[in-house]
Parts: sequence; structure tokens; C-alpha cells
Amino acid sequence: MKKLIYVSLLSLGCVGMISAQKKKTAHTPYKVEEASVITTLKFLASDDLKGREPGTPEMEMAARYLEDVLQKNGIKPYFSTYRDTLSNMTVPAYNIVGVLEGTDPKLKKEFVVIGAHYDHIGLAKETVNGDNIYNGADDNATGTTTVAELVNYYGKVKSNKRSILFCFFSGEEKGLLGSKHLAAKLKEQNFPVYTMLNFEMTGVPLGDGLLAYLTGYGRSNMADKLNEYAGKKIIGSNAFEMQYQLFRASDNYPFWQEFNIPAHTLCTTEMTAFKYYHQLGDEFDVMDTKHMTDFIQQMIPVVEKTVNAPSKEIVLKK
Repeated sequence: MKKLIYVSLLSLGCVGMISAQKKKTAHTPYKVEEASVITTLKFLASDDLKGREPGTPEMEMAARYLEDVLQKNGIKPYFSTYRDTLSNMTVPAYNIVGVLEGTDPKLKKEFVVIGAHYDHIGLAKETVNGDNIYNGADDNATGTTTVAELVNYYGKVKSNKRSILFCFFSGEEKGLLGSKHLAAKLKEQNFPVYTMLNFEMTGVPLGDGLLAYLTGYGRSNMADKLNEYAGKKIIGSNAFEMQYQLFRASDNYPFWQEFNIPAHTLCTTEMTAFKYYHQLGDEFDVMDTKHMTDFIQQMIPVVEKTVNAPSKEIVLKK
């Protein structure tokens, strides 16, 4: 009899342990894998893509790669396909656009746009030390990789109360042509956008105790809210950005113009220290993938709280 009681208690203990393990597993925080970051970044910045010039076969390879990222994560095309054909370029060029519907009956009618440009400037006219490829690792394979990892995250957890529009822009290096085209197109459709987060040049650490800076820092309370969401100050302003008005130089700007909403770019690269901007040396080997992985990991809860805030907490400053 004692033996039977012991066995029964042991069985109950095992069940309890299994239940506890399941409970623990269910609450395990999502982990961004550096290997995944490396895979995407290395592909986009590879010599095989020859600098991701719009209208080239190599840019087509990049577009197909990003379409696959969206598809494998269950992110649907926003238009009839993932491709939004640019009407303001003379060569075939496409934004890659996917949508993940929100889970809240009311909030899903509002959208958060998350974007990055995946084009770069192609090939140099002259070869320097055997190299003529502008690989564009930091500009902007890193931002594209950041958005791809957010796609991977939401593809798994689907925890967004608001709907998310994931945008990989083309034609940024030609004058923000991809984002200008899409923002104007969405405006005509009365697209209900709440805010826009753009990622650009996230491949090297900023330093000064900050994780990133926000372009157009004083135009809205976004930096304050993102720091609040992070539980610490990780985002600040940047003197170079303010001097050269980088707020106007990336794909956030057309959304601010068209919709009059908080639309900003997050960047971790200190432009006064990074010597490879639009240079042949902007290659995978000079990127810090551990930093990138940490940056994306810290962005996830910030984006989560942005997407799931009960009201529009991020607002323009008067």
C-alpha cells in the first residue's frame, strides 16, 4: 500500500513538473538570434547583389528575398501582391509591402507603419583596390534586417492589437522615391495611420550611453514615449542629425508630410565617426552584429507597447 501511495505521489510530482515546465516555456521571452541577423545582413550586403541598384537583376534578388521573409511569417500582401510598383521611376522598382491585421476589434482599424529602405547605389564607375561595389551594409541592409527581424517576431507571436504595415522601400537613394510614392498612394486611400517607425543605419553602436537617436527629435513626443516603454533612456537626440536635418533625409519624411503624424527614423550610427557612408568600405565585415541583435531585442518591447497602446500616446508637439 505504501509503495502504491509513493508511486502515485511520484506520478503527481512528475505531472506537476511537466506543467511547470510548460508554464515556464509559455512565458519564455522571445530571443532574437544573432545567426538570423547575420544571415539576412550578409545576403543583402553581399557582392552578389552588386549594391542593390533599383532596376537590376540583383535588386530583384533582394525583393524576392524580402517577399519570402513576409510570406514564411504569414504576413499577407497589402496590395494584390507584395509589390508596390513605383510610378516615379523610369526603371522597374518596387516597394515590398505586407500587412498583419491587429487582434483588437477597434484598434486594428489603426495602423503602425514599420519601414526601412532596401536599395543602395549600385556600382562605382571606377575600381579601387579591386572593388567597385557599394555594398551598403550599414546603409541600409542593417535597417532592412531590423525590420525583417520584427517580421520574424510578429510572425511568431502575432500579439499586435493595431494592424502593422511592414514596408521595405526602394528608391530611397534616388530621393525617397519609394516612400513618397507609397505615402501619397495611401493618403489617397484615406489610410488610417497612427505613427511611423523607420530604421536606418543600425549596424554600429552609437555610444554615449544611448542605444539610438531619433531624427526630428523635437517634433513629437516619440522619443519620450519610447524611453518610457523601454523603462530607461535608450533613445536621444544627435547634433549631426539636427545640423544636417536628417529628419528630411529618410523614408519617415513623406509620411510626416502626407499624414501630419509622428514619423521618425531610428539610427544607431554616429555619422561623424562612421567613415564608410556611401563608400566602398560599407561592407558586412565592419558591421557589429552583436550590437544589432541587442538593438533589435530592445526594440521589440518598445514596438510592442507602441502597437498595443490603448490610445494614441505618441503625438506631435505643438
